[in-house]
Amino acid sequence: MRLAKDKGSKTAAGELVQRYYKDIFVYVYRQTQNEELSKDLTQEIFIAMLKSIEGFDAKRASFKTWLYKIASNKIIDSYRSTYYKYVTVVEEIEEGRSSSLSMEDLVVLKEETNDILDIISTLSTSIQQIIRLKIFGEMTFAEIGLLLELSESTVKSKYYAAVKKIKKVMEV
Repeated sequence: MRLAKDKGSKTAAGELVQRYYKDIFVYVYRQTQNEELSKDLTQEIFIAMLKSIEGFDAKRASFKTWLYKIASNKIIDSYRSTYYKYVTVVEEIEEGRSSSLSMEDLVVLKEETNDILDIISTLSTSIQQIIRLKIFGEMTFAEIGLLLELSESTVKSKYYAAVKKIKKVMEV
């Protein structure tokens, strides 16, 4: 990491990408459920990482935490984009993934998931980050707190308040 930051070593940068690519791709894919979009976003995340690596401060957060913050921001930007809205409307059910669920159950599950993601996208960026890192990044409240520079209790209260709001909107 130090070589990539201090000297701009292409080899060191390549090793960072290779080391974290799978984790970041899985994190993105869990949120998009779209392989092509996930590949594109993962590429954008690593480009952003390489462009801003000189600003990385190991005293503030671990490299992995810093990288997940970049990923979280790119995903939020993607959800705001017209392309994402178009892609989610046009595809996926047509793919007919095999599952133990019936097609009807899959459609309902997908609709509910999309409804929840739509609700999440209306929340503030900081709340979206907390939810996405907790659910899709499988981070602990303590890890999220370190990443976002918030106390663990603040992260918990914001997360549970958001979950309560999502449930309330879903009941309507």
